[in-house]
Amino acid sequence: MNTATWKKQAAERAVQFVEGGMVLGLGHGSTAAHAVEAIAAALREGALRDLMAVPCSLEVQRHARDLGIPLATLDSVSAIDLTIDGADEVDPQMHLIKGGGGALLREKVVASVSRREIIVVDGGKLSSALGTRFALPIEVVPFAVAPISRRLQQLGARVERRGGEDPFVTDQGNAILDARFEPIDDPAQLAERLTAIPGLVEHGLFVGLATDLVVADEHGVRHFRADRDLPIPINHP
Repeated sequence: MNTATWKKQAAERAVQFVEGGMVLGLGHGSTAAHAVEAIAAALREGALRDLMAVPCSLEVQRHARDLGIPLATLDSVSAIDLTIDGADEVDPQMHLIKGGGGALLREKVVASVSRREIIVVDGGKLSSALGTRFALPIEVVPFAVAPISRRLQQLGARVERRGGEDPFVTDQGNAILDARFEPIDDPAQLAERLTAIPGLVEHGLFVGLATDLVVADEHGVRHFRADRDLPIPINHP
């Protein structure tokens, strides 16, 4: 099997937790997209009914609408029962780096109002420490790109603006800075320091937001819960 197969397996396992009548959060990214497709298939087949879904990006919104998934907004629902989303990196405490697809702000808002946040990944996303495998995406207002880049460098990061001379723009019209802190010894402390920087809209450290993790790799499909299974076993550095 390859990574694409494992992504699909993890997403489809997570969809097994979806029940009729739920309000769902639909995450952004290649792994979460498999969950969107599986949910749409279950609706078409009648295995699921009466769902509403809040997408985490304009791209996911278009995808879900094309597949016939009924959509809602955070203005129309008071809470989200379950969100299925991916991650770029997961540490043994189920802290995450997210934002490789540029949707980290909406993903974090949706996660914050979700009763259950199920993260789906292939085994290559597991890491002994965040930042070992992936740079930390940081969304900033365009006006503040230069000073925030300097501030991140003072904190010890190597910083690149995503897209270079053709800058990436988020759904909110902001820039993404990819900051490499390798490794991040204390994600919660760094998250607090980043949140305090003026002009920094949001960062890709998701600390204490994931309730569940579904991992698929050569060891099979495994489900971990934050309330009973930490630390997650990591089979590679």
